Amino acid sequence: MANIVELKIKPDFTKHYKNKFPLILKDAITNPGTLSEEGKIVHLVDQHGQFFAKGYYGKQNKGLGWILSFNENEKIDTVFFKHKIRTAFNKRQSYYNDENTNAFRVFNGEGDGIGGLTIDYFAGYYVISWYSKGIYSFKDKVIRVLDELVDYKAIYEKKRFDTKGQYLDDDDFVKGERGEFPIIVKENGINYAVHLNDGAMVGIFLDQRGVRKAIRDKYAKGKNVLNTFSYTGAFSVAAALGGAAKTTSVDLAGRSKSKTIEQFAVNGIDYEQQDIIVMDVFDYFKYAKRKELKFDFVVLDPPSFARSKKHTFSTAKDYPALIQDTLAITEKNGIIVASTNNASFGMKKFKEFINKGFNGMKYKVLEEFSLPADFQVNRNFNQGNYLKVVVVQKLS
Repeated sequence: MANIVELKIKPDFTKHYKNKFPLILKDAITNPGTLSEEGKIVHLVDQHGQFFAKGYYGKQNKGLGWILSFNENEKIDTVFFKHKIRTAFNKRQSYYNDENTNAFRVFNGEGDGIGGLTIDYFAGYYVISWYSKGIYSFKDKVIRVLDELVDYKAIYEKKRFDTKGQYLDDDDFVKGERGEFPIIVKENGINYAVHLNDGAMVGIFLDQRGVRKAIRDKYAKGKNVLNTFSYTGAFSVAAALGGAAKTTSVDLAGRSKSKTIEQFAVNGIDYEQQDIIVMDVFDYFKYAKRKELKFDFVVLDPPSFARSKKHTFSTAKDYPALIQDTLAITEKNGIIVASTNNASFGMKKFKEFINKGFNGMKYKVLEEFSLPADFQVNRNFNQGNYLKVVVVQKLS
């Protein structure tokens, strides 16, 4: 017990941990000052010293770490990590066997029993994301488990725990044979170029797989499509392959244009027949309104928080206004894909934002999406089910 720090739970929070809540909340602990070195194993106990759970200390958002076990005698060793990771990989076996998709999540943090750790698979390459210095301290154990469980071309990593909120721009390569990037992965038969060695984001968000498929298969044909906050244009590619009359991709980041051109090119689409615009999305709304441009289909997938020279945007405050801006350039019977990955509110609240944005205008909800099955969610942690996508049709 000498190496284990005991954290005392405030009485108001004991119910949380009796119900197997996995995040060690800073507000729940009476003695956070006893914590020093991230990666330390901690025991959560009540005011009388009764054991509730064990986990590790690692600062992530509002948490001080994650619970790993509710068994006081369970060791947090290589055997523990192997069991958790092997169980998760076995659940994804159908993805490994899918000829049309070879990019997916194989381990999803607290949903698979180890908060702060995700592992993604890209056509033979594995990418580990570490969300705190605490979980990073277990790196050797995780790598050893991957060595034992799977064959791989290479392992890359993303360290997402810099204190200033910036990505730690180290060399992302861990071991194996370095890839020649971009590598081309498949998702439901669509090609996407990914760069595993180029910062925090690799070029595609795997959690939107089902939305991209729906756009291609059900919504895009013959449509004039606007993709806002377009990043590398993944939604635009899906729309073009689904028979869209034209796509317009808008993003403020300068590199978005070359990245979007690359995504069109690896699918054999003539990017010169598409519009790829580097501009603040909010300025583009004004431009489109001034030019009386209208779209049949609009994708809204903003970051949870964004700041440009002119605008600050927060989904928790500004989504209704974003919907209003969109409606002004959406055709009657046009369709809007409203999406957010903000974990601070649920689907009910998000639908309220959408309704407020329509401001009495008639609309119909056509479809809803949340995280795909490979993004396993812990049923005792609603915040982990962060993705909310609502497809709505403007009726007036």
